[in-house]
This record gives sequence, C-alpha cells and structure tokens, in this order.
Amino acid sequence: MVLLKLFGSFLKTGCLAIGGAYSFLPLLERELIDKYQWLSKEEFLDIAGIVTVLPGAISIKYATYTGYKIAGIPGVLAANAGNILGPLILILIAGKFYLKYKEVSAVKSAFNAIQLAVFSMIIVVAFQLINVNQLIQVKTFIIIACCFVIFMFTKIHPGLIILGIGILGVIFKV
Repeated sequence: MVLLKLFGSFLKTGCLAIGGAYSFLPLLERELIDKYQWLSKEEFLDIAGIVTVLPGAISIKYATYTGYKIAGIPGVLAANAGNILGPLILILIAGKFYLKYKEVSAVKSAFNAIQLAVFSMIIVVAFQLINVNQLIQVKTFIIIACCFVIFMFTKIHPGLIILGIGILGVIFKV
C-alpha cells in the first residue's frame, strides 16, 4: 500500500510540476509533509538545501530520498517510477499539441500565465529555504546580489557559483 502511495504522490507531483526544477517543491511539500507526514518541514528544507548541491534532477533526488526513507529500495523504485511516468506521458501529449497549436494566441497566453504562476511558487520556496531575518544582514545581501549578478550576466556554471559561495561561507562564517 505504501508503495502505491509513493508512486501516486510522485506521479501527481510530476504531472503538476509545470516549469521544472523548483516549481514542484510546493506540490511535494503538500504531499510529503501535509498529507502523509513522511517528512518534517525541517527535513524537507534540509533536503532542499542538500539536493541543490548534488548533480541531477531535484525531483529524482526527492523521490529517491523519500522512497528510501519510507520503503527502502522498493520505495525508491516506486517513487521514481511515478516521478518519471507522469511527465513522460504528458510531454508526449503536450509535444504533439504544442507543435500543432503553438501559434494560437490562447495557447501562448496560457503558457505565459503558467510561467507567472511558476515564478511566484519559486519565490515562495526561496523564502522558505532561508531564515528571512538573514535578509537584513549585510553579508547575506552581498551574497545574494553577487550570486544574482554572476548568474545573470556570466556564463559561469551554477554549480561553480554554489560551490564557490559555499567555500566563502566556510571562510567567512556566514
């Protein structure tokens, strides 16, 4: 039964995580914390911090961690099968639809609106990942501003930015 719940939770999340990467975090939070209590809020946020520095898709890392915690290797397989199956089917359907209707103004408008919704969810998750009181500290503001500028205006790989800031965090005790 728990394997079906893992599969179903990650299938639902995978199907609704439009926008990729961080857009699914609020959906996962509802499933993993609120609905099933498989993770605590603190554990969820700790994992969010950990998975951002490891290579690979964030959704797969969440599915793997949660599946293993709840049901071992069978849980990993069930959670990841759900995580992958939904988007796989949807991209096949959406790809065909998009190729046929991509120039229709209603379709363009729908995608624009979805982008805004995803953007707002990413902002919420960003605020949940940090202690908001940190935002008033000068060091924190400098780190955020520097990372933003480097990421926005250079071609430096995001992983290198994260690694570099992590090293600076150790040196300057952020």
